[in-house]
Amino acid sequence: MGLVELILTVCSLSQPAACEERQLAFVDQGSLMQCMLQAPPTIAQWSDSHPDRQVVKWRCSYPNLAEKSI
Repeated sequence: MGLVELILTVCSLSQPAACEERQLAFVDQGSLMQCMLQAPPTIAQWSDSHPDRQVVKWRCSYPNLAEKSI
């Protein structure tokens, strides 16, 4: 089994223009749709542990294959 990435775009609350991407890995459950279904609780958990950051968007992708992201 491979991996799929949850890619978060996060911004600093104190400097909203200071944004960056963070990648979280999941075990591939067969499709990017499974990543999308698993993402909300993972994003909430990540947000709780990073109170100085805000997730502004997110997507799922296979590692090194950005053109196949959803």
